[in-house]
Amino acid sequence: QCVFVGPGWGWDLQGSGAPSTRDPPGAPAPLRLRRWLSAPRLCVVGGGPAGFYTAQHLLKVPARRGASAGTGGLRAPLPRSPTCHLQHSGLQRVDIYEKLPVPFGLVRFGVAPDHPEVKNVINTFTQTARSERCSYYGNVAVGKDVTVGELQQAYHAVVLSYGAEDNRVLGIPGENLAGVHSARAFVGWYNGLPENQHLKPDLSCETALVLGHGNVALDVARILLSPLDLLRRTDITASSLAALACSKVKRVWLVGRRGPLQVAFTIKELREMINLPGARPVLDPADFTGLGNAVKDAPRPRKRLTELMIKTALEKPAEKTEAAAAREWGLRFQRSPQEVLPTADGTRARGVRMALTRLEVGAPRETFCAVPTGEVEELECGLVLSSIGYRSLPLEPALPFDPQHGVIPNSSGRVLGAPGLYCSGWVKRGPTGVIITTMNDSFDTAQSVLEDLQAGVLDVSAPREGFGAVGSILRSRGVRPVSFSDWEKIDAVEVARGKAAGKPREKIVDPEEMLQVIGH
Repeated sequence: QCVFVGPGWGWDLQGSGAPSTRDPPGAPAPLRLRRWLSAPRLCVVGGGPAGFYTAQHLLKVPARRGASAGTGGLRAPLPRSPTCHLQHSGLQRVDIYEKLPVPFGLVRFGVAPDHPEVKNVINTFTQTARSERCSYYGNVAVGKDVTVGELQQAYHAVVLSYGAEDNRVLGIPGENLAGVHSARAFVGWYNGLPENQHLKPDLSCETALVLGHGNVALDVARILLSPLDLLRRTDITASSLAALACSKVKRVWLVGRRGPLQVAFTIKELREMINLPGARPVLDPADFTGLGNAVKDAPRPRKRLTELMIKTALEKPAEKTEAAAAREWGLRFQRSPQEVLPTADGTRARGVRMALTRLEVGAPRETFCAVPTGEVEELECGLVLSSIGYRSLPLEPALPFDPQHGVIPNSSGRVLGAPGLYCSGWVKRGPTGVIITTMNDSFDTAQSVLEDLQAGVLDVSAPREGFGAVGSILRSRGVRPVSFSDWEKIDAVEVARGKAAGKPREKIVDPEEMLQVIGH
């Protein structure tokens, strides 16, 4: 690696993010080099929403001394100390590492294909990745291709934002029968997540059972029942669209352990389901007896959601509408799965045995626990999708991790017992909330990093090589990173293929094909 110093020259240490010809015109060459060498080198592990939001805030907000608490999970920095520039330039540089060749994580692989407006946040992430102080390195599996310890040697701070790569299990007999899948895998299948490209859900049955009452549960139910004409105009994968075209599923039950007041889905998703063309809702009015009065003093979102469920349960569909609805879906409450029942040959799921439950006040008192009543019932179905939550895994055995809660122990994003190590997103707080929740959470962690830079908690007196060091490690191990410009080539191919098929894009689902597109 060489550095050229002279009029009109910039520097690019083999993609290390060093100053280039994009530096301000007229800046003295030695000054530009000194600023680059003194800039804090920061690293984010994970190219999903948490990773990009963390990087965005680290780049947007100069590191300043004396930050104070603010609203919405953000902390506004106070004016910079007159001597602050002596510590470092404040123009911190951020590298993002992602194990897949393609970026954006759950925005690409988790958001439902019929929710394109949610994916518009990709435009913001793209601006971040194109910043002259940010570099993206895909196709790099941290913990395998390079260790967190090696990253800590190369950077002044490392932020773990790799999300939740697993799902919670039911822990009941029959869970591993054919026909039983996690909702996470099913979502990955229709959204083109490479690890789920070979999933083959059996859609030859008439009834599917979704275990869970969250937004993901409604997403998978909606995709199962959506008219093909609607799905064809989305970025759903070609293979899953072909499978859904042959689907015999015409009924979906969504089952939860607790009652209507405890559902986790939002009113937007419920309203979409209610208005789904060709499908009618089946809600039992008896499930909502007395709830109108119970929600009078509830928070407005909960009150509106419950009122919509009550209205839907009590509404009698017009004869024409009912006749046109070839498919149906419904909510079942206070039922806890006890066993997935096998077919006669013992190979496939034919139903689920449910324990009926009653609600008891838990601790804290505003929570309710589902307690079995002793009664059971069996629900016949040929497809079972478990939507009871995602789960984070430890990146490396030696890193701090709380296996019970599936998170990295932290205080405002600072990993406990590991100076210079931070976390954001689901691996920080657990798999809850929506994208705006992740944004606020990630900004909060980024602010902790900035505060620690200025308080001297992070020692930036000695320069770190950043990708200059990591790139050498990866080359020695035969790993070829994918740059953001490489991703844009993949993106262009996907968009072109989609245009030919009348879709926004046709996702490439095989990582090897992604690498072939860019000549790797």
